[in-house]
Amino acid sequence: MTAKTKPASTPLKRPSRSTAKSAATPERQAPRHYAVVGAGIAGIACARTLVQAGHRVTVFEKSRGPGGRMATRHSEFGGFDHGTQYFTVRDARFEKALASASGLVRPWSANTVRILDEAGRVVASALPPKEAHWVATPGMNALVKQWALPLGVAGALALETEVIRMEADKLHPDRWQMQTEGPGAASQVYSGFDAVVLAVPAPQAHALLLSSQQGKTLMPALSGINIAPCWTLMLAFPQALQPTLPHLGPHWNAARSTHHRITWLARESSKPGRGAIERWTVQASPEWSQKHLEDDAERVKAKLLKAFTEVTGIRAQPSHAVVHRWRYAQTTEPLGQPFLWDAKSRIGSCGDWCIGHRVEDGFVSGLEMALALV
Repeated sequence: MTAKTKPASTPLKRPSRSTAKSAATPERQAPRHYAVVGAGIAGIACARTLVQAGHRVTVFEKSRGPGGRMATRHSEFGGFDHGTQYFTVRDARFEKALASASGLVRPWSANTVRILDEAGRVVASALPPKEAHWVATPGMNALVKQWALPLGVAGALALETEVIRMEADKLHPDRWQMQTEGPGAASQVYSGFDAVVLAVPAPQAHALLLSSQQGKTLMPALSGINIAPCWTLMLAFPQALQPTLPHLGPHWNAARSTHHRITWLARESSKPGRGAIERWTVQASPEWSQKHLEDDAERVKAKLLKAFTEVTGIRAQPSHAVVHRWRYAQTTEPLGQPFLWDAKSRIGSCGDWCIGHRVEDGFVSGLEMALALV
């Protein structure tokens, strides 16, 4: 998302895309106050659209910043996109929204290969992408952070604030109030919400509704969504900057692997706007991640590091090696419609899991949710 989002040499493609519409959506309403739980791309797209339509919004996010899985982990050696690796642009509305993210989006020539054996031998190489791969700079979280900035300035973004229960407002029973926990388990109640949008992974939305004993009509649909976990390994090799070691490992920058532990590898330093220190992000397969979901982080790191060596041939000891566990990483069975809405309880839910697993799926879902509300 640059000041000019579409470089003349690499235009954003915009094939047509249709999305299902909810059977029961509310009629246009006078200005209301909405609670949006989750500040990933779906939540921020929804909140921005509601604000632009003249409504008041409060966004709750349990993490320290917006972005969700469009996340960047910082280290002394540079950043790691330890969640979403890149995104594509198929929806014209997403393309239009990117034009507002001045200076943030650039194409990534990933030089992707496919690894077809356990030893890391490249059987099918030089796979040209079917569509452009895009990244935000200087890290993947930059896009959602910029879109969320006006919300933060307006005091509409409550970070490090986890919604643990939702219930009827004590003073106005026809409205909602949110019980939250912040740093140090500090509790606070936010009240006066006309409706609630849960822009979090389906299992988290289901758990919140279940603990709150609310939105029971949404639960069957939410419980049917399957989202696979992912362990991510982040490695840095600053020794590769030495004149005698200008480059470590293979000459490709990204790979889809069939190794029994690893499904994706990317050289972070090959992405535009990143630092020069050689860094790799390694993502475990959904099956392996599920099997080892509750394993000790050090044990997971050792196993993934061994697999990384087998695939890339890099045997140098990394100066930086950490892992991150995503409990809900990639949707394997989406809902099949853009959002959920219960008009009686005035509770909705949205996210990429509604229609797929891509970044733009999250954006479209949040947008469609907001448009239905306004």
